[in-house]
Amino acid sequence: MEYIITTSQIPAIVFFKDNDMKIKLFAAAAAALVSAGASAQSSVTMYGVADAGIEWANKVPNTAGTEGNSRVSMQSGNGAMTGSRWGLRGVEDLGGGLKGIFNLESGFDIGRGESQDSRLFGRAAYVGLQGQWGQVTLGRQTNLLYDFTTQYDPMALTSRYSIVSQDAAMGGRADNAIKYVGTFNGLTASALYSMRNDGQEIAGNNKVGREWSAGLNYAAGPFSVGAVYDQTNGNDVTTADIKTQRATLAGTYAFGPAKLFAGYRWGHVTGLPAAIAATASETRSNLYWLGAAYQATPALSLTGAAYYQNYKVTGAGNPWLFVVGSDYALSKRTDAYLNLAYAKNSSNALLPVGVASDTTPLFSAPDGTTSSGNQMGAMVGIRHKF
Repeated sequence: MEYIITTSQIPAIVFFKDNDMKIKLFAAAAAALVSAGASAQSSVTMYGVADAGIEWANKVPNTAGTEGNSRVSMQSGNGAMTGSRWGLRGVEDLGGGLKGIFNLESGFDIGRGESQDSRLFGRAAYVGLQGQWGQVTLGRQTNLLYDFTTQYDPMALTSRYSIVSQDAAMGGRADNAIKYVGTFNGLTASALYSMRNDGQEIAGNNKVGREWSAGLNYAAGPFSVGAVYDQTNGNDVTTADIKTQRATLAGTYAFGPAKLFAGYRWGHVTGLPAAIAATASETRSNLYWLGAAYQATPALSLTGAAYYQNYKVTGAGNPWLFVVGSDYALSKRTDAYLNLAYAKNSSNALLPVGVASDTTPLFSAPDGTTSSGNQMGAMVGIRHKF
């Protein structure tokens, strides 16, 4: 449920000693408020998600970074099904088809009652304009890889057990970003430019943390196909010349209660200093995925996905991730879920079942601090939308 507050001119209420006059004036004021709310041209919407799950995982690394034991833990924030958050979304009709818009969204961890990533509005903080030509927004917002993933990842970018286990940047956000999105007869064009995608811009070095991307998406009936190219530079002065490129292509096809997914992501890192390049193996990779979703009943949905990443370097491991998920709607706003995952790591791959490391410039977590060997995970949880 979303709570909408309409803004309008509120008439003053003058109180008289006469009780009958009080009642008449109160009724008139109430009628005026209802009328003003019905025809209001601006609104602010409050919304949110409260999501928490209990996860069991084996081979969880200990504090020394080596293979540990099984663990049962509560997952919320980025670790649950979709992440807990609350937000404010506003729109104002400026006339002539033009609207002013804004969005402020804050993530939080239910298990510890903490804000996400020490940011007040870490999930979104932007303002912009919207018209028939599309919308332009400025601020912190999801990048185009994130938007692509929400549509073409079979697990719909769940924070746990999804494509972000293979590549965390597929669920990325960018600070200081200018973003355009426009849809025309089924074709959606998008572009993003971030002056520094994590932190304040640095005078004299505009390459630090720079990110730019472009995307196209086409949807017609049961079929959709999309592509995105994204390029980022290292996020400090010493790594500004390191360039990470990603290109994606994916499609979906729906028939009856079922939907099929297939996708590909190419990744390449260039500009590494010799000292880093000598030890960094995961600088080129191909990531593939297949999946299916099935609406078994009006309340029960089932999902399955397989992700495979092939590193184009001799000796690098090639990890698999297999996920099955189920979600049962208890009401329009509350659902319960069960997700299972298995990460199969060959050679020296150390991919976790959960969210991968986002350390630049590598595409995975090869340091052993997130997982160790093949790993299994299972999570049951409950989510409430308001």
